[in-house]
Amino acid sequence: MSYSDTDLHTLKKFYEQQLLQDTVPFWFPRSIDEQYGGYLFMRDHDGSLIDDDKAVWIQGRAAWLLATLYNTVEKRQEWLDGSLTGINFLLDHCFDTDGQMFFHVTRDGSPIRKRRYFFSETFAVIAMAAYAKASGDEGIAQRARDLFGKCIEYATVPGLLPAKFAGTRPSKGIGVPMIMINTAQQLRETIGDERCDVYISKWIKEIETNFVKHDIKCVMEQVAPDGSIIDHIDGRTLTPGHAMEGAWFILHEAKYRNNDAHLIELGCTMIDYMWERGWDKEHGGILYYRDVYDKPVQEYWQDMKFWWPHNEVIIATLLAYTLTGNEKYARWHKMVHDYAYSKFHDPVNGEWFGYLHKDGSIAQTAKGNLFKGPFHLPRQEWYCMQLLKEVI
Repeated sequence: MSYSDTDLHTLKKFYEQQLLQDTVPFWFPRSIDEQYGGYLFMRDHDGSLIDDDKAVWIQGRAAWLLATLYNTVEKRQEWLDGSLTGINFLLDHCFDTDGQMFFHVTRDGSPIRKRRYFFSETFAVIAMAAYAKASGDEGIAQRARDLFGKCIEYATVPGLLPAKFAGTRPSKGIGVPMIMINTAQQLRETIGDERCDVYISKWIKEIETNFVKHDIKCVMEQVAPDGSIIDHIDGRTLTPGHAMEGAWFILHEAKYRNNDAHLIELGCTMIDYMWERGWDKEHGGILYYRDVYDKPVQEYWQDMKFWWPHNEVIIATLLAYTLTGNEKYARWHKMVHDYAYSKFHDPVNGEWFGYLHKDGSIAQTAKGNLFKGPFHLPRQEWYCMQLLKEVI
């Protein structure tokens, strides 16, 4: 199948309507914490609060979303003001004395937990950069660039952050180059930074060289320092939706670079490999984990359907189709789009449920927790809407 211009126009209107009349209104304005600042996102299916703790990385993600809507959709003052409350909460409460950010804080910003990775920092970078573009605040812009520099250090200097494992079986993950590509892209596209292009190329090369395995048609999640497969249960575990998220970051870069043919081929190849491994041929949807050699996976949720991989695959397949015209990607996009909006979307209260069983039934009703909030779904709807505006 292929998409006609009419089909693409219909999709654009669908994503726009879902974003602005369904997804964003579920979260805002009710999630803005008028007492302590920041946002209250740990919510049940109907929007009722189930906990008032705050995940720091989702505070940054939401501040990015609101500023990005202001920058690209409509200059609504409530979006700009809403973004600022998240920025201020991050700056006032979410940095430890060593400069590292917390992961989990109480409603008033008292620290509960730090984690070994620096994803809170990367989302703070894109939030501050988007807000700085929206507001013209040069002080916030400089904070974003300074923090990006710190993220580069975390990503490239061993030992700055505590290791997850002992040194017996060293490994490296695709998550670091992936998140840094996207962070640099967002920084470049909002306030600019001369370091972005060089580092984006470096991190794409890292993924291509060490994680994409053409001989077995796979994108690894973890590898040894030399890029070889670690033939133990953790080393063999794949996350197909995550790999396809990385693929669309690379395709986005290809588009930025005047449809760079090599990057288009790389991104599409990653989608091809991981669609074959990740799509549930029995029930539909993207399986959460797979083993590279089709052995049993350790995690008991391995065959569940989580919301966010579907958001990423919707973007990846649509972007691949618009760049290549290959009808395969239109077909895959329709498959994942139809599955996701029929299974995850809540037509009564709006937004998406986060977790389904293998057969597509709802596993639990929460729409917000320490890991789910207004990011993957609204980013998908916003990105697809913007992409389709450009091609039709």
